Order: sequence, then C-alpha cells, then structure tokens
Amino acid sequence: MTAIAAPRSGAAVNLLLTGLVAFQAISTDLYLASLPTMVQVFATSEANVQLTLSVFLLGSALMQLAYGPISDRFGRRPVLRVAIALYVAASLACAMAPTIEALIFFRLMQAVGSCAGVTLGRAVARDLYSPVVAARVLAYMASAMAIAPIVGPMLGSWMTVHLGWQANFLFLAGFGTICLVGLYTLLDETNLHPDPHAIAPKRILANYLSLLGDRVYLGYALAVTLAYCGIFSFISGSSFTLIDVLGLPTEYFGFCFGAAAAGYSVGALAAGKLIQRFGIERMVTAGTLISAVFGVLGAALAWAGIANVWAVLLPFIVVMAGIGFTLPAGIAGAIGPYPRMAGAASAMVGFLQLGIAAAVGVGVGQILDGTTRPMTTAVAVVSVIGLVSFWALVKTAPKRAA
Repeated sequence: MTAIAAPRSGAAVNLLLTGLVAFQAISTDLYLASLPTMVQVFATSEANVQLTLSVFLLGSALMQLAYGPISDRFGRRPVLRVAIALYVAASLACAMAPTIEALIFFRLMQAVGSCAGVTLGRAVARDLYSPVVAARVLAYMASAMAIAPIVGPMLGSWMTVHLGWQANFLFLAGFGTICLVGLYTLLDETNLHPDPHAIAPKRILANYLSLLGDRVYLGYALAVTLAYCGIFSFISGSSFTLIDVLGLPTEYFGFCFGAAAAGYSVGALAAGKLIQRFGIERMVTAGTLISAVFGVLGAALAWAGIANVWAVLLPFIVVMAGIGFTLPAGIAGAIGPYPRMAGAASAMVGFLQLGIAAAVGVGVGQILDGTTRPMTTAVAVVSVIGLVSFWALVKTAPKRAA
C-alpha cells in the first residue's frame, strides 16, 4: 500500500487558514462605514441597505450545509479553489452594481464563495491538529484575524470618503485573489480519509441529525451562534447608531469599530494561552459569562438615557473580549469529537451561527428607532441566551470519557 504523505502545516499554512476564516469578517466589516452613504446613493431605506449584510449571512449559512459534506467527499482543496474564485468575481460585480437590488444579489453570490473559507478553514484546522491543539490554533488565528475588523473599518472609512463606496469591494476582490494564489501554492489536501458516501442525501441527513441530537455539540454550537449574534447586532446597527444617532463623523467610525475588534483580539489571544491549562469547557463558560454581564450593562446604560459613544463602546469592548474566549474554544468543542466528518460538523455550526445572526440582523434593522437602545438591547439578549444555553446543555451533561 502506498503511504499517504502528511499535509503541510506550519506558519505559512496557518496564515492562509487565517485569511480563509477572515473572509466573513472582512466582507462584512470593511464596508460598514459606507452603509449610510449607500442609503443616499441608491435612494433607498436603511432597512434595504442592511439587507446587503443579512443576505450575505443567509447565503453563507445555507451554502455551508453543502460545502461541509462536499469537502468530506471530494476534499477541502478543490472546493476552496472554486469557491474563492467565485468570491473574487462576485466582489468585482458588487463594485459595479447599478441598483440596490443588484448589490443585494451580488452580495449573495459573494456569500456563496466566501463561506467555503470559513467552513473549510476550520475543517482543515481539525484535519491537521487534535481538538485541544486545534482550539489553541483557532484562538491564535482569531486573534490575528481581528486585524481585519480593526483595520477594515478604518480603511473602509477612508476609502468611502476619498475613493467612494465601490473601492471597498475592489479591495475585497484583491484580498480574495491573494488567498486564491495561496490555495494553489501552499495548501495540500488535508482530508486524507474522504467519505465516498458523504454526499448521499440519506447520509447528509443522518449526519446532521446526529449532530443536532448530541446535546454537547448543540450546546457548543449555540454558544458560538449567540456569541456571533452579539457581534452581528453591533455590525448591523453600529454605523447607524454611532454615525446617525450619536453624530460620530464617518472618518472616525473605523477607530470605534477597531477598538471593539481589539477587545476580541485580546480575548482570543488570552484564550490561546489559557486553553490548555483550563480546558475548552471552562473557556466557553468564562466567555459567555463575561459577554452576558457586560452586554446587560450596555443595555442598562442605554435604557437609563446615557447616550454617548463611550456608553455604547466600552461595555461592548468587554463583550467582545468574552466572545474572543467563546468562539475558538466553542468551535473546537463542537467539531473536535467528529474527525471523520469535520466538514459537516463545521458546516452545521456555521449554518446555525450565520442563519440565526442574519435573522437578528434583520430584526435590528427593523427596530432602529433613533436611539442606542435597540442595538445594545439586542447584544444583551443574545449574550444572556448564549450563557443559559451553554449551561443547560453542556455544563449539566454527563462527562464524556477522555
């Protein structure tokens, strides 16, 4: 029997994986400062412009369910190559969109391409590493990935003011092109045990039902999902809240968003250092608790009538630090026990994460009322639900044998 060479790992591959997992963040964060501008350019409503975010997440959520089994059957590398090429083409189309309806459609196509990076980047990490090591690698990747939401809104603000909103999408096309080159030059196939039956409809249904029937998997998945809903509540409402409600100049929006992203980076970096000592479950417990406490604090300030940039931003920075604990550890906790269907396990986490976040984003867009209350309340509610869900499903579950 011919020996199968182990796929390459190391710093260069991890950097590429960070780029792949960052597709979702950079595709939403970069153009946030241009949302109010798009309302004027396309002569449309805030709710319609916000759909460019929610449709992106919804398309990503649905396609992840397909990409997971397909990559379990045919491998990670060929699926990634096709998907990222589609992302580049869709990004160019977004820059040339003549109407808000066309932009929404091309954002959907952009989502179809980008979500492979998130789903399969995580699956590749699980292919290469054990669950705890994968959690540490994902945490460090998350810390590095936070550069995107720190620098992205700042760069996006500058490009919107000086080059126009279209420049954001041209930048995304360039980012996608760089990652596509990396896929051809750096990434070996990491799925060394493809499942020939992974795309059979009965197998897909059985795999997904078995995942949803595992309370521990579901608990970790919901912790990740509700944490991301907190991020997306801020993403979908922050530009309108900070710029329109609180009067923040557009060119300063990126610095505020970058501060929140820095909180996430600090939390993820700390998680990477602490996870081997305290374990995945304790890290998620700590992260969900931190986010819930400070999410409630931010909402309480808003309902008390304390409406300024600092009252919104400071509590959310700490919420993001908690999310930095929760996301990488929660993802590793969910997919770690399923090495033979890591693609499907990662896809289901992503589907729940993005599908529910898209609904939350639509809700936030519909209830914006000219105050800071809708956005901060949404962050508080999803953070508390995430803590309660994780406690009920994971903390009270019988412990698995090591």
